[in-house]
Amino acid sequence: MIKQKSMIVAGVMSGTSADGVDVTLCRISPAASGSPHIQLIGTKAFQYPRALRETVLASMDAKSMSVADMSRLHWRLGEVYADAVAVTAKQFKIKPALVGCHGQTIYHQGTATKYLGRPVRCTWQIGEASILTERLGIPVVSDFRAADLAAGGQGAPLVPILDYTMFRSTKMNRVLQNLGGIANMTAIPAGASINNVIAFDSGPANVVIDSCMVKLFNRPFDRNGAIAKQGIVIHDILHKLMQAKYFSTLPPKSCGREEFGRGYVDQFIALCRKHKAKDADIIATATALTAETVLHAYRRFVAPHLGLKAPGVRHTEYIVAGGGAKNAALMLMLQSGLEPLGVKIRMMDEFGIPTQAKEGVAFALMAWLTWHGLPGNVPAATGASRPVILGKVTHG
Repeated sequence: MIKQKSMIVAGVMSGTSADGVDVTLCRISPAASGSPHIQLIGTKAFQYPRALRETVLASMDAKSMSVADMSRLHWRLGEVYADAVAVTAKQFKIKPALVGCHGQTIYHQGTATKYLGRPVRCTWQIGEASILTERLGIPVVSDFRAADLAAGGQGAPLVPILDYTMFRSTKMNRVLQNLGGIANMTAIPAGASINNVIAFDSGPANVVIDSCMVKLFNRPFDRNGAIAKQGIVIHDILHKLMQAKYFSTLPPKSCGREEFGRGYVDQFIALCRKHKAKDADIIATATALTAETVLHAYRRFVAPHLGLKAPGVRHTEYIVAGGGAKNAALMLMLQSGLEPLGVKIRMMDEFGIPTQAKEGVAFALMAWLTWHGLPGNVPAATGASRPVILGKVTHG
């Protein structure tokens, strides 16, 4: 094992929403407790130009893009990530020693499907790491999900290693909720070892809402939930959609645009139109779908794991991060569902990490672990057969 040392690491994340890139600079140091100490230095967000975002979204539909254009996009995103790290490092006047770059997920299939005579699970994140290494002059860790998938896991969620490192408590249960394109949650019972952590994707967070906003209002997202607040939730549709098999499937499980992408949104809008829904009603119902899938997952899978047998149990904190945390309509729905269960909602910002920086911090941590030959997955969360070292290192 490599001797552990303090390093400044840049975590680079571009999520399922495909709205842009977040770069987070952290100082990560070994600690006597065994878990590394993480100090946030700074974070910066970069929006994809409109044409690039449209191309990224199109690439998630394999029938709409040639192999040549897919390759070009892979290399173009490498340039985007390199530019983002360089600008962030210059702004904070600090040079990272290592980069952890998640890349842009184009396809993720965590469960096996028969292909050419054999069951196959697969994942694909693009953005050429060699460009970052060449431009920045530092090593890059990328392609984090593949090792967990090869070890029998779903390749997701990977953020639980950060959740456990930073947020475990001996005195209270904690649930870490990320509301990015997809909603994922990590449940850590009070005093739990890493083997007692569960984590999984509960379903859509912003992906359906944002896609509906683009189609109906030509806007990338519902700022502060303003449109959802004007609409009426169509509960008959909500009840029908909640019958989908994914929501009742036991963890570990993961999902993405493969389940909740363009085709799902087209069917969702068509279903709403049959109920004579106005545009604002469709956004309200999409927002309620996110809230209900999260609440259903909490009640069915998380509460029993935390030992919550009845309403009114205290000492459970529900810590929310991701772009969806800025959607006031969504947060009000979640609050209304969780507070009667004795669950206190807190924002990630209260813990010193900006709402949208969490995943960048997570991949900075995973890169640091990989560099030191340490595993970065949580088998109890992904379903992997063992802890594995994540990612591939590009030295240049």
